Amino acid sequence: MAIEFARSERSTLGIEWELALVDRHTGDLVGAAPEVLANTVLTDEDGSERITSELLTNTVEVVTGVNRTVAEGVADLERTIERLRRTTDPMGLELIGSGTHPFARWQDQQVTDKERYVTLVDRTGVFGRQLLIWGVHNHVGVDDPAKALPVLEAMLAYYPHLQALSASSPFVFGESSGYASSRAMLFQQLPTAGLPPLLESWQQYESIVDDLIRIGVIDHWDEVRWDVRPSAKWGTVETRVADGLPTTFEVGAVSALTQCLVDDFSERLDAGEQLRTLQPWFVRENKWRAARYGMDAEVVVERDGTERLVADDLRDLVTRLEPVAERLGCSTELHDVLTILDVGASYERQALASAQAGGDLRAVVSSLIGEMREGRPRVG
Repeated sequence: MAIEFARSERSTLGIEWELALVDRHTGDLVGAAPEVLANTVLTDEDGSERITSELLTNTVEVVTGVNRTVAEGVADLERTIERLRRTTDPMGLELIGSGTHPFARWQDQQVTDKERYVTLVDRTGVFGRQLLIWGVHNHVGVDDPAKALPVLEAMLAYYPHLQALSASSPFVFGESSGYASSRAMLFQQLPTAGLPPLLESWQQYESIVDDLIRIGVIDHWDEVRWDVRPSAKWGTVETRVADGLPTTFEVGAVSALTQCLVDDFSERLDAGEQLRTLQPWFVRENKWRAARYGMDAEVVVERDGTERLVADDLRDLVTRLEPVAERLGCSTELHDVLTILDVGASYERQALASAQAGGDLRAVVSSLIGEMREGRPRVG
């Protein structure tokens, strides 16, 4: 089948932020999304949708329009969240961003009454029902369809950097998982999720989608839920690596890093360069290491197997991308990556909140609620 990759303006940005609804007093998940959505203005004046449902009724997704800068994208999110709170505040609900909920039971959650979600859970069974996970997705515009797959492949070399920076799911189903990102491990259970295959041509991508549709795995190309994927409808490369982030500060930092990487790759391709990539087996190992160890992961950074602490490589990456950030107007947000390195990623802050409360995971949710309200990570 032919999949036309839309033309979009280079390095424009769209952000999708999945948020969980929790009870203000108990911290447990609440399946109130249908009621929240029914009582909230979901679209802007131009008709563009800003708030949507997700797989489970405990989740709402906040999406931006097309933005030129990260600051514009974050402001877009903040306006929509303010709109949401006009509904959720009187209901006694709070919004939190996290890769997983620390103690909620998957058995207590309800699937959203949409055919695509009901079909997904029917097909995946108990493993689909266990997906109490939330993430942040970034769309970055690619101005030439021929660039889409090379940019996608190059992004995979920085998978562990984005995963470690955003990791926010150390607890799952009431237990410490031992992972910085449990979400990364849970999500790849879906048959079309996880890392993309090595894609050498757009025709190969179309052939894969055609095969999956023909044998009944998917009904449409957007049901291929790879961690990094081409989004043909929007003319973007969509990066779906990040765990749910607790604050707009962190959403801005991760979005800036993503936007800068894609724009840098686009610039290099325009200059006739060949982009650096890693072997698929190194990419897979890096994903696991970053999910397991977070900022303490030693990851493969060169095709010859050279390894480096991901936190150190992140600091150098920020320095290298400074000229790109200046061009894109996101220097402040890119440097916020360094602040996250200094104060600790969310998985580290959640572990600290639990330890300070003697292992009470309700304190973790309370901390997430506070960070969401304040828009910045809490220190200590």
